[in-house]
Amino acid sequence: MVKQSISKVLTPNDIGETGGHQAGMCIPKEKEILDFFPPLDKTVKNPRETLDICTDDGTYIKMSFIYYNGKFFGGTRNEYRLTGMTKYFKENALISGDVIYLSKDEAGNYSISFKKADQKQTNAIVITSTKWKSIKLHGGI
Repeated sequence: MVKQSISKVLTPNDIGETGGHQAGMCIPKEKEILDFFPPLDKTVKNPRETLDICTDDGTYIKMSFIYYNGKFFGGTRNEYRLTGMTKYFKENALISGDVIYLSKDEAGNYSISFKKADQKQTNAIVITSTKWKSIKLHGGI
């Protein structure tokens, strides 16, 4: 049984269509979304955790959850990011408008899946209104 899931509709910036350089997808500072990820030590500059994430085909990819907190160490950045997704996006021909789902089971194991923009998700209720959404599941994704 999945303990928690979050989703995001991919934007052109998320998948690199804009040509801009970014260090992964921005994660909002909302408690419900941040609680999905492992806690990071904010007293350390740019703390990160590597996540082993299982894909639909059973392979694992490594992503990093990072808090760029340079603002508190003499810099300017103060944002959370999820990095290491580009290869997954390309391998699955994901485009803006497609949706990614990150899930975490009760044991803390992470998984990722996606829905193409022309497919519908019928087993979930969205319970927040941000671009990243926390999902209450009525079954598997």
